[in-house]
Amino acid sequence: MIQTSAPTRIDLAGGTIDIWPLYLFHDGAQTINTAISLRAHARIEERDDTRIVLRSEDTNQHVEFTDLADLRQSDRLRLLSLLVHWFLRGPQAPPHARQSGLTLTTRCESPAGAGLAGSSALNVAVCAALAGWTRHHYDPEALLEVAMNVEAQTIKVPTGVQDYRPAMYGGTAALELKVDGVNRVPLDIDTRELQRRIVLCYTGEPRHSGTNNWEITKRHLDGDPHIFDCFERIRDTAARMREALVQGDWDAVGRAIHDEWENRKRLAPSVSTPLIDDLIAAARRAGATAAKVCGAGGGGCLFCYAPPESASAVREALGAGGARVLPYEIEKQGLWRG
Repeated sequence: MIQTSAPTRIDLAGGTIDIWPLYLFHDGAQTINTAISLRAHARIEERDDTRIVLRSEDTNQHVEFTDLADLRQSDRLRLLSLLVHWFLRGPQAPPHARQSGLTLTTRCESPAGAGLAGSSALNVAVCAALAGWTRHHYDPEALLEVAMNVEAQTIKVPTGVQDYRPAMYGGTAALELKVDGVNRVPLDIDTRELQRRIVLCYTGEPRHSGTNNWEITKRHLDGDPHIFDCFERIRDTAARMREALVQGDWDAVGRAIHDEWENRKRLAPSVSTPLIDDLIAAARRAGATAAKVCGAGGGGCLFCYAPPESASAVREALGAGGARVLPYEIEKQGLWRG
């Protein structure tokens, strides 16, 4: 049996600009995110037959295959099906991997459609488990390339590059997005102080980031000057966020989060919803100084930023507004293999 897990993340600033090729048009583009302890899990168990069995505990789905070729055509648990097909039928797959059966079971501690990159974390965990199962070595960045490309095949739109790095490496980091590649820079910050100020909740409205992000990407590539200006502002806010975090200037961090949200809402009317607006207003009345959605918006998770002495009141306000407050810790450990 092989077991793996990978953390999800909170995107602090610079999201969406990490979708290729958007960052190529904005010099100095970067994203800032932090891994959190809501983890995605994968487990592979050997079978005494040649069947491939996929189980998702979160969605209560179960699918079986007797022919590896059928994995690529399946619409059920499509991400898992495509990943298993690649690792067991791809050109790098050893003969033993093509002949033995397995059961792959997955679960994620973050809610579905939360905007916490749960699918990317699950993707990384499954890739690592399958690489271990086939006994084929992948460098971390090579494994992330497989994860990113197979997820794009699954959702049929481009994916960003930021969500896989927190899952693989953990911690708080800046991802510098350049012509010659992605450069991950770990940030030396007081994570305890950051955690004391961030209250995370699930709004109850799942979001669909593939659709939102692709519409915004198309508008950017079509030369929409408004979208271009939004991303210029998002880039500049991410730079201020990074500087404030490293300096431990917590008031400036809050201002950067506020600016990030204001800039992000300008991308499309669907980024926020009436429920999100109401929750943010309630959190502000309770003492929050800033808030933003996680991921592409339109639902999912929301985090509020508040002085430590106000965090408890913000949690109560969010709960009273119908949100589910999610306990978490900032996670220093990335991918775990058991």
